[in-house]
Amino acid sequence: MATPTLNYVPCPDPQGGHRMAYWSWGDADASRVVVCVHGLSRQGRDFDVLAQALAERSPGPIRVVCPDVAGRGKSDWLKDPMGYGVPTYAADMLAMLGQLHAQSPIQDLSWFGTSMGGLIGMAVAGSPNLPLPSPVKRLLLNDVGPVVQWEAIRRISGYIGNTGRFDSAEQAAQAMWTISTSFGPHTAQQWLALSQPMVRPLPEGGFTLHYDPAIGEPIKALTEEQAAQGQAAVWALYDRITARTLITRGAQSDLLSRETAQEMTRRGPRAEVVEFEGVGHAPTFVAEGQVRVAADFLLKP
Repeated sequence: MATPTLNYVPCPDPQGGHRMAYWSWGDADASRVVVCVHGLSRQGRDFDVLAQALAERSPGPIRVVCPDVAGRGKSDWLKDPMGYGVPTYAADMLAMLGQLHAQSPIQDLSWFGTSMGGLIGMAVAGSPNLPLPSPVKRLLLNDVGPVVQWEAIRRISGYIGNTGRFDSAEQAAQAMWTISTSFGPHTAQQWLALSQPMVRPLPEGGFTLHYDPAIGEPIKALTEEQAAQGQAAVWALYDRITARTLITRGAQSDLLSRETAQEMTRRGPRAEVVEFEGVGHAPTFVAEGQVRVAADFLLKP
């Protein structure tokens, strides 16, 4: 299996700035770029299988870029935990796209966003005055929409920030599986591959999860009323999106309801919806059937 290159981009913030890491697959000079952005507690290596498939199946040169959102993976932790939110993340993506565009001009831009990554994608694609090097042409929203079910927020806030200590990567993988069974069926080998980048060694020995425990603080501070108020703002972003849009949904998802997904087919970019049976929140795009759906959409002319 091929391996990606690790890159960094400096990003401004009120506390003096931070670096965001991103993993790059394919042709570094390609004018066609796909950005794949992970969910809340995940990291860019989640997309190894999909990124390699896109690079192999693309009819022309393509670059697939998978950032570690601030506070995760190889990226810096923020000094102010309340900075962990979509405005910071979207600004960081603009910095990354600017750096990529300076290296080799971007003429065709697509976005794949899982959960949090999809919310960032809606902010980027639905804000008409952002200085993007090229408009987002294709937008794949993986199990996320303007309405995030409150019960899912409560479930996530119950485990986010509990990074733990494990004797081995295998032990960490098993612990993560207990909160990730909604990802759907995976072989032991597939799950270990997804899990190994999710841990980092501790100085005293053993392993812990890869992210800053403080990434959960803004979510834990969120009230149900605030979440409901935020929906209107996200719908406004969604309604301004002009990119061709596909929604992929776990049929048993507790985060993106079927009703919200159907509403998204009638508003804004009038997205298409594909559901994966036997999967909750969120599909991982490791299974070939899921990869094929994404590749067929993202590799369209």
